Amino acid sequence: MSSPLVPMLSPVPAVVPADLDPTAPIATGTTLVDVRERSEWDEGHAPGAVHVPLGDLTARVGELPVGGRLLLVCHSGTRSARATAWLNGAGYDAANLDGGMVAWARAGLPVT
Repeated sequence: MSSPLVPMLSPVPAVVPADLDPTAPIATGTTLVDVRERSEWDEGHAPGAVHVPLGDLTARVGELPVGGRLLLVCHSGTRSARATAWLNGAGYDAANLDGGMVAWARAGLPVT
C-alpha cells in the first residue's frame, strides 16, 4: 500500500529506546503513536500506544493530541521517520523512535 506522505528529505528528531526509563518509558505529556499495520500491532505493541497505521495518518491526524509531544514507532523506524517528518511539517512536536519496536524490545521495554 502506498502512502500519501512525502518522502523524508532530512533527518528527523529521534529518541533511542535504550535511553528510556524501563519503568516509565513514555514521559508524561508524550503520546506513543504506532504506525504499523494491524497484523504487526496484533503481534505485540507498547502498552498505552495509539494505533494509527501510516496509510491512515493523513485522514486520522485530527485524532492525535495537540500540544504534547508525539513519539512515532513502527517495526524498524523507517515508516515512523516518514510520519515524524510529515507531522513536524504539519506543526506537531514529533520524534521518531530510533530502531522501532525491534529496538524497543531489545531494550527490554514492555510489549503487550
